[in-house]
Amino acid sequence: MEAMTDLQFITILEMVDMILDGCENISEAKEKVEKLIRHCKDKNEKAE
Repeated sequence: MEAMTDLQFITILEMVDMILDGCENISEAKEKVEKLIRHCKDKNEKAE
């Protein structure tokens, strides 16, 4: 398992901030994050 750099962690937090900024409630934010996670997992599985 690779260690995450500070820059990677900051980038992730900035992305989460952008997602939350466009949401009206926590349910909408959760849906967007879950969709992004599924998209990334699917993309990684296809690359393998």
